[in-house]
Order: sequence, then structure tokens, then C-alpha cells
Amino acid sequence: MNKLESMVPQLRDLFPALSRRMPSGAPIAFLDGPAGTQVPSSVIEAIRDYLVRCNANRHGCFLTADETEECFAKAHRLYADFMGVDDPEEIVFGPNMTSLTFQISRALSQTWQAGDEIILTRLDHDANVSPWVLAARDRGVEVRWVPFRADDLQLDLQVLQSHLNGKTRLVACGAASNATGGINPVAEIVRMAHSVNALAYIDAVHWGPHRQIQANAWNADFVVCSAYKFFGPHVGILWGRRPLLERVDAYKVRPASNAIPDKWMQGTQNHEGICGAAACVEYLMGLGKKFVGKEMSGSELLTAAFTQIEAYENQLTHQFLMGLDELSEYQLVGLGSRHLEQVAYQGRRVSTFSIRHRTKTSRELAEALGRLGIFCWHGNYYALELSEQLGYEPEGMLRIGFVHYNTTEEVARLLEALRELR
Repeated sequence: MNKLESMVPQLRDLFPALSRRMPSGAPIAFLDGPAGTQVPSSVIEAIRDYLVRCNANRHGCFLTADETEECFAKAHRLYADFMGVDDPEEIVFGPNMTSLTFQISRALSQTWQAGDEIILTRLDHDANVSPWVLAARDRGVEVRWVPFRADDLQLDLQVLQSHLNGKTRLVACGAASNATGGINPVAEIVRMAHSVNALAYIDAVHWGPHRQIQANAWNADFVVCSAYKFFGPHVGILWGRRPLLERVDAYKVRPASNAIPDKWMQGTQNHEGICGAAACVEYLMGLGKKFVGKEMSGSELLTAAFTQIEAYENQLTHQFLMGLDELSEYQLVGLGSRHLEQVAYQGRRVSTFSIRHRTKTSRELAEALGRLGIFCWHGNYYALELSEQLGYEPEGMLRIGFVHYNTTEEVARLLEALRELR
């Protein structure tokens, strides 16, 4: 038995929402994690504690303003560990990943000229597509697209290579698909971008709950994620290389600091949310400490936590894919059992799945499962390019996601419900 598997019942007690039941009394299986995870009590308490104890704006000459600065400094330190970097001042907080990406795209595009090119993918969430498309439109820059392969819905890196040239200014891609669960070779993509002196902008939103973010190891220029996808509140986090954050002009109000990270954190931030976002990193570090049983650095504790999370989620993935193979009415969108051996899940997919039924729409499936207390998502979940390219609009797909608080019993319950819905 995986170490984490034996701890799941105790871990679930830390998440108040997981004890909720339907009006019928049926337990709820939260399999909608790709759209946002549930949060542990420690995160809820951190938000409450900030509002009760030190709710104030920043830069004041009094106690609660000083305590707010301490909360921010702690959050920056924790997210440097979480993002796999050394400099807390390279961490930028914002409302969400989408807003941060619009902000960065608007600023970076001021360095582009007509005739330049950027490269986007057909696999990404639209938050890593439309901000760049609109910025390119405004600057007369051409967008080149990387498709996905038909057989496994993985990015076609040969096409990416063919697009790269001296006019390429940026390559934007996701670390993991929020629709198929497929993992992209981020370090290789970054290397390819840098071979022509282009910047690499990595969307790690869907990577964050399942794998350890390693911005430095990837050698990326920007990495962005959202705390609500990995057991925290609705706060976006961006890491960028210090020279870029310092050199590029930010769209900001005049009194705002010109120093990073405040230069990029426009307006009054979500203070209580940032405290909660810090607490969700502490939760993951605490999980890592349960596995190693000794004091280690924050990044080492995160490595321990995500090593066990990955192994446990691979078990859930195997269980689901094997069960889905027996349900011929359903089509899996992306990497399935025929592409993967159980020992080879690492590096190819996370525990997120999109499926389609031979006759039922994704909404009909989601509604039927929802009545049973099994919460899944329907539609395109903003992976619009993928859904359009596959011809699935407007119905989209049914998305199922497992994170480390989900159980083998919930997977079995889902498979039985899908069998009954045939």
C-alpha cells in the first residue's frame, strides 16, 4: 500500500467539505477538483485569523499594518519554495492566473514589433491563449499554432520546432492539460524556445495539485498557477525572472512602487486570500513532514509530499482507466490504458480525464451524476481550442478529476454509476 493511501481517511478529516452529504443522505464525491479543490481547516482558519487579528492595508505606521507586511513576506517565502525558486521577490500575487497573464501579456507585447511571431498551442486553457492572441493583434504580431497529435492528443513538438525562428518572441504552453490530463515536456519546450532567444511562459495551474512545480529546473521565464486548484483560496501566483520583472514596464498607477514584486501587484490585494494561499503551501509541507518524519527545508518537504501524491494518484488513474475499458459506450479523450503501462504513468498524465458518451451529452451525464452526489464538470472548461479542433462544441466533454483526498471507493462508485447510466 502506498504511504499516502493509508493516510487518506485521516487527511479527509482535515477537509470540512468532504463530510457534506446530499439532501438524500448520499455522500458527496468531489470529483470536480480540476475546476477547484476543497480546502483544509488550516486554510480556512488562516483566512479567518487574518480578518480577525490584523486586517489592515499595507504600509501603515501601526501594528496591524506591520502584521500584514509580515503575512505578505511569509507568503512570498513559501511560494518561492512552492514554485521551485530562490528569490521571494520574484513571486507576484494577483486575483487569478487569467488576470496575471493579461497583465504580463500587455506589458511584454510593448517590446514586440510588427512582423514578430509568438507560438501558442491548441491544447491550452484559453487563459494562456486569448491574452496572447489579443496582445499580438494589437501589435501586428503573427500567432503560430502547435497542434496536438491525433492518436494521443499530445503536443506535436515537430511542428513547434518548425515554427521557431529569429522572429519568435514567446512560446506559451501548459505544463499539464486541464482537459486531457496529458503532461507536456516543459523543460524541452523551454529549451526549444530559448534556442531562438524567445521567452517561455508556462501555465502550471493544472500541474499544481498533482506535481511539484520546478520553475528553475524547467529554466522557464514565467510560471503561473492558482491556489484554488491546490487546496487554497482564489488567488493567482506568478513567478518571473527578476531581470524581466525589473526591465519590462508594468501598467500601474503612479504612486505604486517601481520595485518588484509590488510593481506588478496592482491595487489592494486580497490580503486574507494570500494568507490562506500561504496556509495551503504549509498544509502540503506538513503532509511531506508526515512522510519523512523529520525537519527538512520547505522545498524538500514539498518534494516528499508530491512524490507520495503522484504515486497515489497513479493508483487511482490505473483503477479508473481499467474500469473505463469495460464501458464501451464511453470514449476517453486523451491518454488511456492502451498508451500507458501502470508503471509508466509518471511523466505522461495526471489524474484528470475527459470522456464522452455515445449518445448522451456531457451535461446530461453531469446532471445524472450530480443527482447521485458525484460531482463532475461538463463543457469545454475553457480548453476551447481543443474542443473546437475535436469537433466537440458546443456539448464538450465530461471531466473527472482525482486529487489526493479522493478514494478508491469513490472511483469504484463513479465507475458503477457510469455503468448504470449506459
